[in-house]
Amino acid sequence: MLTKVNSLITTIDDVYDVYGTLDELELFTDAIVRWDLNFMVRLPDYIKLCFFILYNSVNKMAYDIFKNQGIDILPYFKKAWADLCKSYLLEAKWYFGGYTPTLQEYMDNAWISIAAPVILVHAYFYVSNPTTEEDELKRGDISKSIQCYMHEAAASEEKASDHIRNLIGNTWKKINDYQFINPHISQTFIGIAINLARMAQCMYQYGDGHGVGHLETKDKVKSLLIKPL
Repeated sequence: MLTKVNSLITTIDDVYDVYGTLDELELFTDAIVRWDLNFMVRLPDYIKLCFFILYNSVNKMAYDIFKNQGIDILPYFKKAWADLCKSYLLEAKWYFGGYTPTLQEYMDNAWISIAAPVILVHAYFYVSNPTTEEDELKRGDISKSIQCYMHEAAASEEKASDHIRNLIGNTWKKINDYQFINPHISQTFIGIAINLARMAQCMYQYGDGHGVGHLETKDKVKSLLIKPL
């Protein structure tokens, strides 16, 4: 399930970063917010296909949960995808408008655009016990956190990198503390959330390890999965 979700995220992210014009992206976002196949007629063919696959895949996941657990979680899935695409659209508007956000503006949007909420809201219902509804810089990329802080504080890249590293370190302290705060939350789900953060840091520790194939990330993946000790 998470492989499907991640594939959809990567594809949709490229629609916003690489292929779409701002007008097309606004239509695409509106279609996802509405979650309505009738809206497809207004979309270009390449986005129409993307929306159709997303719509069918997410509805099928929601159906499986409803069949097995007896609760309708489609509204949560729809909101998560709508929030993600709205965050992508905001980044596209920043890019097309030539606007560099402040670090706080970037962070307020990036915690959604990084796609962790979409991943975790899907994972939650797959790994938790049956529950009740009460438990709920390239290719068009905008400036990232380091560039935002450099622009905002007129700081060097080295100082901006140190600042972001401190933010990451403080966040890890909060993540590690949270493991023990609420014993009623599924430890499997908490493990997925923590591993998601670990994987994100591993992938981007030396730059864009997801989109650039020759960085240190490639050697790490090889040593872990292909040539382990």
